[in-house]
Amino acid sequence: MHITPDRVAAEHDWVRRHADVVVPILNETRGHLGDLFETEVDTISEATYQQAVDRVFADGEVAVNLAGYIALLRELDVDGDYPGFVVDEVLGRQLAATIAGGQPLSVLAQATFHIADVHTHGDTDEVAGADDLDAALAAGFQTRLPGWDWRVGESQFSVDP
Repeated sequence: MHITPDRVAAEHDWVRRHADVVVPILNETRGHLGDLFETEVDTISEATYQQAVDRVFADGEVAVNLAGYIALLRELDVDGDYPGFVVDEVLGRQLAATIAGGQPLSVLAQATFHIADVHTHGDTDEVAGADDLDAALAAGFQTRLPGWDWRVGESQFSVDP
């Protein structure tokens, strides 16, 4: 695999066009989490998702890593699938964390990846990494995007200098 600026641009375009698959998973994941935490979580539109994709890929240092994870998951397949279970999970968690940003959101995205992954089932004709890619995109962007009450306003733990 060779990651070039053109490959990063191509992966960016693919992730934007994949909104019709990712956004429903993202919103279903928010619904599951909202039920678990007994809270309402805003849904996300395809346009909001695509704007977030643009913002994440605008940072070249992040974009090259995103493109690498995405390309690996789009191509990853393992005979019998189960022996490859760990590698696609690791790549999915890292992709979700990279999308979400720094701490604490990256840890939340990794945890959310597993919730999204349990509810994401790819086509049996797809490579093993495909459903993990969809779950990772959904988990990373759902974590990054607003819609959670606890993320609105100033944190009670902020220290005034």
